[in-house]
Formats: sequence, structure tokens, C-alpha cells
Amino acid sequence: MKIIQIDKKNWAKGLENLKGSYRLFGLVKDNEFHKFKRLDKDELPDCNYFNTRLSPKSIIYPQSETVFEFSIDESKEDHHILKETNTDYSPRAIIGVRPCDATAFLLVKRNFDTHEYKDPYWTRAYKTTTFVGLACNNPQATCFCTSAGNGPFHEEGLDLLLVDMGDHYFAKIISSKGENLLKAAGWETETDAETAGNLITAMKQEAEAKITSSITTDKLKDKTTTDLFDAPFWEEVAFACINCGTCTYVCPTCWCFDIQDEVNGYSGIRMRNWDSCMFPLFTLHASGHNPRNTNMQRARQRFMHKLKYYVDKYGDGIQCVGCGRCIRLCPVNIDIRRVCDLMNSYGDC
Repeated sequence: MKIIQIDKKNWAKGLENLKGSYRLFGLVKDNEFHKFKRLDKDELPDCNYFNTRLSPKSIIYPQSETVFEFSIDESKEDHHILKETNTDYSPRAIIGVRPCDATAFLLVKRNFDTHEYKDPYWTRAYKTTTFVGLACNNPQATCFCTSAGNGPFHEEGLDLLLVDMGDHYFAKIISSKGENLLKAAGWETETDAETAGNLITAMKQEAEAKITSSITTDKLKDKTTTDLFDAPFWEEVAFACINCGTCTYVCPTCWCFDIQDEVNGYSGIRMRNWDSCMFPLFTLHASGHNPRNTNMQRARQRFMHKLKYYVDKYGDGIQCVGCGRCIRLCPVNIDIRRVCDLMNSYGDC
């Protein structure tokens, strides 16, 4: 295990060095909230934050993304032919990714980068990105990552893990991409791995002890899918839901999208946009029939997908990383922790 010490006096200089090799993205303060964005010249990421409303998912998988261009001008030889949009896939780095959000990319990867099917836009963006994590020293009250398969110092999905030590960072190297980024920045001061590792372990244990929220998922895999689907609690769970889609838009593991063509004069584009299973139009058929035409059916779909269908398909965890965003931001206080407990205990005597 190799750990580099980054003096905060050298932080800005290192980031400036990186801008010669990477497009840098990081956290910036936007009024009272933080958001991920491309860092401008001389702009530094603000690493003093709890959590963002939106995860860095949109950097790899934009909310709206043009994938093809075309012309409907029949006087042109190439009319009505889709041409792939020229997209920049040069190396980039995201600074300050929370471990739960890094884990989320791995869950989404199962949808966009499988043995059978590969989404070229997502996979190209993902493979050319270096993920620089920032350990979470102060989890929020709604965080339940430790019972959702990761934790505040989790390393999976990251290339580097930064640990804030006050006047410096410890940078734990996880992959060759992370090591290459450190060299490009000029951060190469190696510290005693055993001493630094012990400090990091102590901070990890302290952070995990602050997480008081949890879910239980041990029985989900053995539940009969149709029994959960027909469970009597769904009407009560969805009673207050207004199908606004906030839960799915802030979720780092939601991946649904729609394809849309837009034409202006003779020029057109084909784009894909985030969509949501909570929207009435999501499952509307061309015939006019909608198999999920009620609030209850749509709310049930969201929770069944994350907590049962995903479990049935992969068998090794839920489609949730415990970031707590949907709990904090739901306007009617629907809580995935409570729903998970209802599903996990359903049918028990």
C-alpha cells in the first residue's frame, strides 16, 4: 500500500499542473449548495462539504446528451443519415467523489457495460475518467452506506482516496490511473504507509461510528417476487407520492433514459435525456394503454427495482448505496429505509 502526503500549500499548484493533462471537475459552492462542475482556470474545488444534492453521475452520463446529428434537406446527398456527434472523450478527473457515489458508478456499470451490451457513450466517458475520492469524515443523519454495501472510507470504484488531515491530505493509491494522476500533479511525497494507514483506519472507524441509520436486506433475496409485488403496504407507501421524480433524479444509481429527436428547420439532433419510472408517460404505450397508470404502481416499481428485481438478477446487493439523497429531498418524506424494512420483513411471523 502506497500513501502520498499532499501538503495543502501545494494543492492549488498540483491542480494547475493537472489541467495540462486532464479536464478537471470538482465541487464548487453554488449559493447554499455544492455542485459538481468543470473547474475554470484558477478555480479550486471546495472540499469542505457534507454531500451534494446531485451526484457526479451527470459528468459521465449527462442529463441531456446529443448522440447523433442529421439533416432532412433532401437536396443533400447525406440527408436522413444519422451521424455520431463529435464528443470530447479526452482524459478527465473528478476531484472529491464521495465513496458512496463511486460505488454507484459500479452498479450503473452493470447496466451500461455488460458482456452482451455496451453503451458506447457511457463506457467511453467512464474509462477515460480518473475518480479521486474524498473520505467522508462526517456522515449525515440520513446516510446508511455501511448497511448498503460500502462506507465513508470505501475504496471500490475509486482510483485515489483522499483523507483530509487538516493541513494536508493523505492520498491512498488504489489504481494505476490514480498513481499517474499524482505524478502529473507533482504530488509525490511518500509517507510512512504503516503510520498513515493506522491514522486512516482510526478515522474510518470514527466515521463509521457516526452512522446511526441502517437498513436490513438479508431476507430480500429469498422473498417471492410476486408476493412482494402484491403486498398490501404499497398503497400506504405511495399515498403521499406526487410522482415528481426527485428521488430518481438525485439517485446516483438510477439509469433510465428516453430518446428524443429535435428538428430546427432542416437540421436535427437525436438526444437522450434522463427519464424516470415515476413519470406517467414513462410506460405509456403508443396504443394509449399504460400498464403503470397510478401513483401506487409507479412507486412500487421504483422500490421493487432497487430492492428486489436487482437482487433477483445479480444476487449480491441492492441497487442503492445509502447516500440518503432521496430521503433528504423527497417533498413528501417517503423514506426508502422504511420501505426496505417493510419488504425485508414481509411475511414473517
